[in-house]
Amino acid sequence: MRFKTIVAILQNEQDAERVLACAIPLADRFQSHLVGIHAEALPVPYTSATGFPDTEFLQVSAEMNRERADKLEALFLRRIEESGLSFEWRSLESFSGDSALTGISTVRAADLIIAAQRDTGGDPGADVDTLVYDAGRPVLVVPHEGPLLTTFKRVLLAWNGSKEAARAAFDALPFISEAEKTDILIIDPPESLDETPEAAGAEIAAALSRHGATVSVSVQQSNGASVDDLIQTRIAETGADLLVLGAYSHSWLRQLLFGGVTRTVLRTAPVAAFLSR
Repeated sequence: MRFKTIVAILQNEQDAERVLACAIPLADRFQSHLVGIHAEALPVPYTSATGFPDTEFLQVSAEMNRERADKLEALFLRRIEESGLSFEWRSLESFSGDSALTGISTVRAADLIIAAQRDTGGDPGADVDTLVYDAGRPVLVVPHEGPLLTTFKRVLLAWNGSKEAARAAFDALPFISEAEKTDILIIDPPESLDETPEAAGAEIAAALSRHGATVSVSVQQSNGASVDDLIQTRIAETGADLLVLGAYSHSWLRQLLFGGVTRTVLRTAPVAAFLSR
């Protein structure tokens, strides 16, 4: 499997630099068609003191949006034209102005989506949470700081046996099969009469091995620690540079109300994260 169509979500200049630093080398490696997407919000009319729409405000807002979109398009074209890759640029408008949500019809026709991790301060960027939930396609989330890698040597696969984890594992095969090592992390495996804790993950390990992956299985008990912390600790211990995760294996409402691994990864993962649902 190869990623032949890659979509890059570019919400602002900071996001664009990091996303393109990842997307262009990957598109070159897989000889992919790269689509850049940016959306601006439609200007919302305000009523002037006389009761009529404030046309001056609408004009100024439209000009600012156009300048920002033009600047991102120029950045995309400058970077992509130097690479000689097949590409296209899509400048969109919507009421939300969110590039991830506005371009949903485009991302659903992609092999891989690349977006920036949401920032906890300032401009949060595109709504990657909803993108991961609704896209139906794998999303590679680029961390908002630290080194940017496109060849992943050590992969950490968070495995809980769910359909989301299975989807993520096999969607990520182009990376897993090329990695030097993939560590399958299982936290609190369910007790079963026909499977010991030591045997948990044996089937997925064998399946990935048949694709040429070099894998190992680690089983941990949380003992009250959060799954988020255990994953981050394991990333540090193994030197993983890519986390593969099945997104929203618990309901999204539960994640919104109480938090969850997916939402934490989308904001604080120290390495690139590959998520499928």
